[in-house]
Amino acid sequence: MDGTVLIADDDRTIRTVLTQALTRAGCRVHATGSLSQLLRWVEEGRGDLVVTDVMMPDGNGIDMIPAIRKARPDLPVIVISAQNTIVTAIRATEAAAFDYLPKPFDLPDLMARAGQALSRRVRRSDPAPAAAAPAPEAGADPALPLIGHAPSMQNLFRMVARVLNADLPVIVAGEAGVGKTVVARSFHDLSDRREAGLVVLTAADLSEEAIHNVAERAQGGTLLIEDPAGFDAAAQARLIGMIEAWEVGPGRNLMPRLVSTTGPDPQADVAAGRLRADLYYRLAGVTITVPPLRARVDDIPPLARHLLARAAAQGLPQRKLSEGATALIRAYPFPGNVRELENLMRRLALTAAAAEISEAEARTALAQSSPIMPQAPAAVPTSAAGTISPAAPVTPLGEPANMRLAQSVEMHLQRYFDLHGDDLPPPGLYDRILREIEKPLLEIALDATGGNQLRCADLLGINRNTLRKKLTDLNIEVTRRRKLM
Repeated sequence: MDGTVLIADDDRTIRTVLTQALTRAGCRVHATGSLSQLLRWVEEGRGDLVVTDVMMPDGNGIDMIPAIRKARPDLPVIVISAQNTIVTAIRATEAAAFDYLPKPFDLPDLMARAGQALSRRVRRSDPAPAAAAPAPEAGADPALPLIGHAPSMQNLFRMVARVLNADLPVIVAGEAGVGKTVVARSFHDLSDRREAGLVVLTAADLSEEAIHNVAERAQGGTLLIEDPAGFDAAAQARLIGMIEAWEVGPGRNLMPRLVSTTGPDPQADVAAGRLRADLYYRLAGVTITVPPLRARVDDIPPLARHLLARAAAQGLPQRKLSEGATALIRAYPFPGNVRELENLMRRLALTAAAAEISEAEARTALAQSSPIMPQAPAAVPTSAAGTISPAAPVTPLGEPANMRLAQSVEMHLQRYFDLHGDDLPPPGLYDRILREIEKPLLEIALDATGGNQLRCADLLGINRNTLRKKLTDLNIEVTRRRKLM
């Protein structure tokens, strides 16, 4: 790389790491902990690239971008921020930042983006954008928080920012409780339509008597259509008619932005006949999928802390999670997603005996959410034989009802590997996994057959003597499982 990079960050360690990495890559570097010093360098004509944090002692790095663009329209700016929210990503995009990375960032990724910015700076000649109206702060939203450092969430934030003010209709897909409605509302609340009306459409609004009122209220604003696959055939037909009237009628210039929320697979709704294909294609200009919480486990602890802080701000006791409680909550798959996590944090805020929530209290609260959550911790795996600890469960919990068994097992095995980070699980994994699966399989099969070993062996497709040996080896008590036939 070749060029001069200006770094603004109040963290001395980050300034040092970036200075060393960029210098080794061939760049000249000026680093500061002050935005005012950064702006002076820019106005003096220094620098070919700016890398700035958001929250600085003397201001906000994103708010500084218009001044940088005014002084040097061709100077690219990369924003780095520990505020990993959708609002930060949108504000960085609106301010015409070259790129946005969440903290903690991947250094090779930042270096690659810096190289791209330096290589393109000569060709950049777009005029500075008009200043956008300030977007609401993330804390102002009382609904589920859109916080996430995971790549899947950062990609979602970037996609929302890119299409925020486009005229394309949007489908926000995902499981229940992931925050689809919050994402959908952001297309109104953070867009240039926010001064106009937001109309949330229900099946009742699509009756012959009410539909004209809906069309009038939504003009020029945003029409939020929640679960269109749940509308009956007549309501879907009337919705199509209303959209067609906007598309070809005199009110085309006042057509609202169409934003819909659906389940995780809207195309499956079309294939099953729940959603009309012609309606789907009118709504699916772009589809954004909100990932389930179990697919971004590293976001669970910061989300939990945020939700506890919000509960305290709403009058509940101030709480924090112990290390053990954090590990336990991080390992839980949360079939109810962020909504379930929010309810769990509020329950713990009310019921915890002290300011710090213990692992035992977290386990009890999780058991109330999931009746099959283990009540006592299992043994922690070592390099020798052992069982899989509750910090790395592979028991299928909370997956979608239509998920195949192989998909469920794969998901939880992958989760077990992911929870070890860059390290491999302890040796002996094959036998350990088989034991973890074999024992509950035999116990459930015995329950299902009333404790009849002959029927159980036939159900499992194994020899009765083999079954007896396995029951003995696994210390499974048979008599207590025998049911009245």
